[in-house]
Amino acid sequence: MSDILTPNLWHVLTRFTQARIGLGRAGTSLPTRPHLEFQFAHARARNAVHHPLDEQALRMALDTRGWRSFMMHSAAQDRATYLQRPDLGRIPSDASKAQLQAFSDARAECDISIVVVDGLSAFAIEQNALPVLDLLMPELTKQAFTVAPISIVRQGRVAIGDPIAKALGARLAVVLIGERPGLSSPDSMGIYITWAPQPGTNDAQRNCISNVRKDGLEYGEAIHKLMYLITEAFRRELSGVMLKDETAAAPQRLGRVGQNFLLE
Repeated sequence: MSDILTPNLWHVLTRFTQARIGLGRAGTSLPTRPHLEFQFAHARARNAVHHPLDEQALRMALDTRGWRSFMMHSAAQDRATYLQRPDLGRIPSDASKAQLQAFSDARAECDISIVVVDGLSAFAIEQNALPVLDLLMPELTKQAFTVAPISIVRQGRVAIGDPIAKALGARLAVVLIGERPGLSSPDSMGIYITWAPQPGTNDAQRNCISNVRKDGLEYGEAIHKLMYLITEAFRRELSGVMLKDETAAAPQRLGRVGQNFLLE
């Protein structure tokens, strides 16, 4: 067997990443195990895209924590439409627009609107949204930010947070959304913040914290970055390209000064 498989010296670097590197070869082909692992990862990524969000379970979990919430839907009525028409995922359905109008008519202004969106991986929301909210909500309370009821959106894109936050009278939108699944990260969640959200806001006016998950950016570090961006957004009244993440990386992630893993 050792004569059949040709190892790759880069395999030593796999302890630093989940990326498919240093796989070796069998003749001119990929060895059987990496080939099967690739097929499995591809199936997981496809499943993540089509997995429906269990919004009722999420809402019940929010209720048990004492956090008010409501459910909405984008103008993309089903998953197939959502995948083919990204524009429809950015706007609420007619029924949701009527719901937002009711909120707008009776709104009391608040600081922050939190919008939880299935995006391209509802699985990511089911895995990561509650752990992130469990850390985020106490921090917002500690800093005396007022928070609107949490909105849960099916078949949504990032921009759908803008009309929701505007209707709720929020000065800042925080959108938790399932990111496009990768072959090693079908459960990756993104967090977007937008100052003065309103329909027509472009992506240059947002900040993004990406790859929030157990095997990616840890929850504590994500909240540290998010609270910095929220605080600075309120202080400077802006978000996007003019607002930089100037938080320092956690020391344990940096390694020793001058250390080079290629020379170990």
